[in-house]
This record gives sequence, C-alpha cells and structure tokens, in this order.
Amino acid sequence: MGFYFNPPNIGFKESLCSEIYVDKSGIIAYTNKVICTQQKYICISRPRRFGKTMTADMLTAYYGLGLNSYQMFANLKIANDSSFKEHLNKYNVIFFNMSEFLSESFGIKDMLENIKGKVAENISKDYPEININYSKESLASILQTLFEVSGIQIVFVIDEWDCIFRENQDDKESQKIYLDFLKNLLKDRKYVALAYMTGILPIKKYRTHSALNMFREFSMTNPREMVEFVGFTQTEVIDLCERYKMDYDEMATWYDGYHFPNLKTLYNPKSVVEALLSKQFCSYWSQTEAFEALSVYFNINYDGLKDTIIELLAGARKHINISNFSNDMVTFKSSDDVFTLLIHLGYLGYDFEKEEVFIPNKEISDEFVTAIRDIGWGEITMAIDASNNLLKATWNGNTQAVAEAIEKAHLETSIIKYNDENALSCVLSIAYYSARNYYIIEREIPAGKGFADLFFRPRKNHQDKPAMLIELKWDKSALGAIQQIENKQYTDILKEYKKNALLIGINYDKDSKKHECIINRYKE
Repeated sequence: MGFYFNPPNIGFKESLCSEIYVDKSGIIAYTNKVICTQQKYICISRPRRFGKTMTADMLTAYYGLGLNSYQMFANLKIANDSSFKEHLNKYNVIFFNMSEFLSESFGIKDMLENIKGKVAENISKDYPEININYSKESLASILQTLFEVSGIQIVFVIDEWDCIFRENQDDKESQKIYLDFLKNLLKDRKYVALAYMTGILPIKKYRTHSALNMFREFSMTNPREMVEFVGFTQTEVIDLCERYKMDYDEMATWYDGYHFPNLKTLYNPKSVVEALLSKQFCSYWSQTEAFEALSVYFNINYDGLKDTIIELLAGARKHINISNFSNDMVTFKSSDDVFTLLIHLGYLGYDFEKEEVFIPNKEISDEFVTAIRDIGWGEITMAIDASNNLLKATWNGNTQAVAEAIEKAHLETSIIKYNDENALSCVLSIAYYSARNYYIIEREIPAGKGFADLFFRPRKNHQDKPAMLIELKWDKSALGAIQQIENKQYTDILKEYKKNALLIGINYDKDSKKHECIINRYKE
C-alpha cells in the first residue's frame, strides 16, 4: 500500500466525517455496470467546486484492494445495489492527482518519469517478487508484469487530468507527449478494469483526432447518465435547508441554475455547503476562483462578445455553437468558443436542448459585475450603480425620475443596438440590476391573454416590496402599455399581491429619443 498504488481510504473518510456529506455513491452503480467492458473508460469534466476530488476519493476507497471499506459504504445508497459486494475492494487501484505531479516536476518528461518511479516504488512494496527495471521499462510494461503476476486488474483514478492544458496552455509539444503517455498507458491494455478521469476541460484533441478516443465523456455541455452527480439536486438541497433552517427560495436564487435534460434544477455544491455552514447567502465563488480569470475572457476581441455579455447580465439567453471548441483555454476562433469555455468553467449554464447559454444564478451574476468593473466597462457599471436610486424612484411613483434614469441607463449602455422592445427590455434589466436583491425578475412571462414583458416578483424574504409588472412600448405610448396590461388581463398574476403591486408602462420615442413612464397602483 502506498500513496499512488492502493492508497489508503483517508480522503473519503474525511468526506464522510464532515458536518455536511451528501451521498453521491450512486455513481458507483454506473462504474460497476461498465467495469471490465468496452465502456470502462470514463472522463468526467466539471468546474472547480463541484466535488470531483471527493468522487475520486470515493472510488479509490471502494475499489482499492485490501482496504476493508465495507463499513464506510454500508449505510450509503450503493449498498442497496446488487453489484455492491461483487466489486468492493477487489481491484488494484492506481490514483494520480496530476496537478501535484506537475507542480513538483521540471517539464513534462520529468513529470512522467516521476509518475513511473512513484508507482513502481509502491508496487515493489506490495509485490517484492516483481523485478522492476526502472530505467528500461515503461510504466505500461511494469503494470503488464504486475497483472501477469497477480492476476488482478487495475482501476485507474486520475484527478486533475487536464492540469497541463490549464497550466502550460501554449506548450503544444508537452501536451502531445502527455496525451500519448495516457494513450499508451490505458488504451487496449488488458490490465485496465476501469479508467476514471476527472478535470475541468473535456479531452483535448490534436491533429484531426483525439489520442484518447476510447473515453466516453460526461461534460457540462452534456453530462448524460451522470447528470444527477454533477451537483446537488433540488431534493438534496431542500433536505439540507430544512436541516439547517435556511430559506430554500433564497438558496435557489443564489446557487441554482445549472439545467440539463431530465434534471432542470442543479446546484453548485461547494457554495451550498458554505452557505449552510456560515448561515449566510453571498458569493463564495471568488474565494476559490479568481475573478481575474473571467476578466481575461471578457477582453477577448470578438465582434458581438461584449454585447452578448451585457445581454446575458440582463437575463437574456444566447444561442451558441459548442461544436468547434478546441477543449483548451487558448484556442478561440469565435465568441462561441469563449462562451463554451465559460460553460466548462461553471460561469455559464447551458441549455442542451435549445443550445443556449445563460448566467445561472445570483452568485455568478455578481462575479460578472465584478469582472466588468475590473476591465473598465464604465458605462455598464454606472448604470448598475445607479440602479438602486431608480428602484426607489419607482417605488415612490416618481415617473419623471424613472424616465430620466432609464434614459441615462440607455446612454450608458448604448453599445446595445437600441431599435426594438427587446433592446429596451435589456436596458431596463441592467437599469434595475439592484432589484435582484429583492425580486425574482421574469421576462416574457405568460399572463392573462398574452405575455408580460417584465415581472418583478418579490422574493420570499421581501414580501413588503410591491410586485411590479412592466410593459414596454417602442415608438408608441406609455399609456398604450398600461392599457395593454389591463386589456390582456396581465394583472391576473398580481392577485396574490392585492394592493401591493405596481403597473408600469414605459415607452421610447425614437424621434425625440426620450422615455416616457406611467406608474399606476394595482386595483382589484
């Protein structure tokens, strides 16, 4: 037993002993299903803070030969699966954290030699009868001999597998050497029972194909059968909120928003745990991921990138093509490639069915604003900074102040092509940015006999604030907007708020370039 060959199960023990542990052992039922089959190669890509290392530790503890991990798993979900005892502690396990090896090495060749030496040293302790020639044998050759002697196949668990593509972004030769090493180590080797790799990026391709094309990939753009293991599910978070007496709706506003087919609600696990332990809703993203990284990608000069970022911040969605992404952090041919990277980094959600990106929650939205301030998009930050005064003017029914504030926000966000109601809606969403502290803002919401442009629904902890229904007009009249609210019975969605609701009509006159606003109190 060593740190790399059949390592101890300390890592998973720490997870189980933590104050908050959410049982994700169901993933073992899948790995047991594919172990020793053609589908035994698995690559999981997730952002930081989404529990990748915890899963790697769990698999190591489960499969590791001689670890006696039964009691660890006896009360977990996997214990109820028919495959549980069949594979428990039955395999030699090799565990790599590639980031650790990279940080301790002088170049890729030194790193790979270091890996071979450490693993071979561990094997020699457990199997002293194997005569290993360190200088002449490859790691694959050593493992083949191990399999011949022991008759036991190997489960590979490789954490941070993609670190070289993140740390040595421009070193194409080292990346190629690394991929060829993994290919030679794993592909078509009879000693491989299972190969489980996890990282942030999908598998990097070079030339016209991937060296690791035997892997089945589960990513943030298409997690497939692994979707429930991406983060915390709604049921899991509801249970946690009840246990810690935290408001579920507030938790959803801050950390929900990663939507996938068959699972429309998924949470950032690290942030949920931090909020529960600290009893405080805020952004925990910047504590582990420097916002400067986001700023770098915002500054990439592609047509339309800045416009789209502003529209996303306003709550819009953007259709993108993810198929051309090169699976690295430097090769960008279009703004779509930038947005695809941001999906894998967890900064954007992705709707697989509609092929659209969006900002998933308030935590990430706040990080976007921080990055925008950092890169000096002054016209946007001024509008955001002024949004609190606009909100107060709206509550007070000061229509002139509201019209003037929206006009100022329009000038400050003039990068947006201001030529229809959709553009006006985008400007309004930025101008009312601070309203997100009190409201859930819904765009094009079904109401009465049509769709209301904007609905500001008070959040659970802010029911004292008036609900606000906003209808927008382009080169018509604010009065016409109010009449449309009433004629199409949009007010049906306001009945639960009784008299604490506002009807707001806003019009933009393209000739005078002025905004007009009418604010009425809702009357049943």
